[in-house]
Amino acid sequence: MSLEPIRQKIDQLDKQLVSIINERLALAAEIGKIKRKEGGQIYVAEREDAVLRKVTGQNDGPIKNEALKAIYREIMSAAIALEKPLLIAYLGPEASNTHAAAMKKFGASVDYHAMATIGDIFTAVEKGETDYAVIPIENSTEGSVREALDNFVESDLKIVAQIHLEISHALISNSPLEQIERVYSKDQALAQCRHWLQRHLPHAQLVDAPSTSRAVQFAKEEPGTAAVAGELAAEHYGVPVIERNIQDRADNTTRFFVIGKKPSGSAGSGKDISSFLVSLGDEAASHSGALLKMLMPLAERGINLSKIESRPSKKRPWDYYFFLDVTGHYDDAAMKEALAELKKFCPMVKWLGSYPVAS
Repeated sequence: MSLEPIRQKIDQLDKQLVSIINERLALAAEIGKIKRKEGGQIYVAEREDAVLRKVTGQNDGPIKNEALKAIYREIMSAAIALEKPLLIAYLGPEASNTHAAAMKKFGASVDYHAMATIGDIFTAVEKGETDYAVIPIENSTEGSVREALDNFVESDLKIVAQIHLEISHALISNSPLEQIERVYSKDQALAQCRHWLQRHLPHAQLVDAPSTSRAVQFAKEEPGTAAVAGELAAEHYGVPVIERNIQDRADNTTRFFVIGKKPSGSAGSGKDISSFLVSLGDEAASHSGALLKMLMPLAERGINLSKIESRPSKKRPWDYYFFLDVTGHYDDAAMKEALAELKKFCPMVKWLGSYPVAS
């Protein structure tokens, strides 16, 4: 059977696809004009989530849903770039896991800016130096990124979306395994590979680095050192991979937040998460059941608690903030009722944002 007729048909379909994509982008550009005129948000996580749900629901194969999502994310990335050039900050340097998460969410058509610390990222978005930012918030193996949580206490930025990224770590070095004396990486990454490092490099010094990408830069410059990072960083900085998949858990996943100056979307999807920062103040010290009392307004209205974590307020001894993730949107009627009740005895109930469950 000749391949030429099949290839000709593919060429015809490609021509149609290019035309249809450009027609779609032209419509998106018209929407962008209306948004700019009305002062609306260019990036709306709920709209993105709705589009991805719709197209995957119409997918009869053979393409897998994840591949279809990746294609549509790039189409939407190009559409956003036509509506308004966006600058996205992330915890750098280039090729970090946070950079990979940002690329997964926003695609290749927007601009990215690497920053050294999470505190710098919050400042850049607050000052309008970048439109949005991507920050790591917690890992399935090692828990929360404390610096990220603490920055929400003083900041008015809002969480507008979340991203889940499977993290695969590699040992990266110019030196052979038996010559490695130091291993650099972010503290979280070192912890995610603790058992492997103990078995294979028991005498090596583990050194905290500002990021996994910076660790690869150290390993490139210093003989007898290695880095724990993703293969993207090894490729980007030209350092060989010595061992792959050294993380202790195969399902190692990190959750990231997209943060911006304004909240995104509205109630009604039924597939949202809301995050809050709550302080019990003197209530915690004077009542043994204060934490249960805080959760009851949510439970009584069928609002499910998916995460709770305490952090010291740093204002006085034994005073804590509680970070909550709950199902539902801030604008839902049941949520409004629960929050009104919470505010009667909690000195601070701060909404951090509502965003789609899907990543």
